[in-house]
Amino acid sequence: MEGVLVRKIKKICVFCGANSGKDVAFVNAAFHLGKVLGKRKIDLVYGGGKLGLMGCVSTAVAQHERQVLGIIPSAFTINNLVGETCGKEIKVATMQERLVMMMELSDAFIALPGGFGTLEELFQMISWAQLSIHNKPIGVLNINGFFNGLLSFVDHAVKQEFITPRARKILISVTTADELVDKLQAFRFEPDPALSKLKWSPSSSQKEKLDLTLRL
Repeated sequence: MEGVLVRKIKKICVFCGANSGKDVAFVNAAFHLGKVLGKRKIDLVYGGGKLGLMGCVSTAVAQHERQVLGIIPSAFTINNLVGETCGKEIKVATMQERLVMMMELSDAFIALPGGFGTLEELFQMISWAQLSIHNKPIGVLNINGFFNGLLSFVDHAVKQEFITPRARKILISVTTADELVDKLQAFRFEPDPALSKLKWSPSSSQKEKLDLTLRL
């Protein structure tokens, strides 16, 4: 990566399924991602518990002696619904509080295969980056073409002018864990000039006026 500015990434938040999926390649990729994070001395933030791919990646990171932090809604801990978190656990009241804490405590985000919850988390982070709430890199690990349909839809939305080419650059997609971490480290955030003027602090009494031609 000679000549490329490399950002320091100490903690990566991984979004992924609480199921293992149909293809064993998903499980293997989750374990391998955890191994890559461990070897690169990167700690893990995730949704807690030990189910599915979430359990695979957290176990692998812990096996390589890196810190694991599970952020989990209290409702999920009743009757041990999702199993024991592999590492430290923080309980929160709501799903939104969980996602905000994930954003604040992480330096980058990776999505592995998953369902509606994984997709919600992924697109929430993309939307918040578009709005300049954060400037952290986001990527999907596209194992066996799992995200091909999703990426095609995003590109279709660009063509239909609902997503700007600038915003499209927020989402990184590659097929190997090492390459994805490299791209996250090399990512350069390009804020929208109008959206970057928004003030998101709780004390802000007024927001900057937006150009209403923006495609949000």
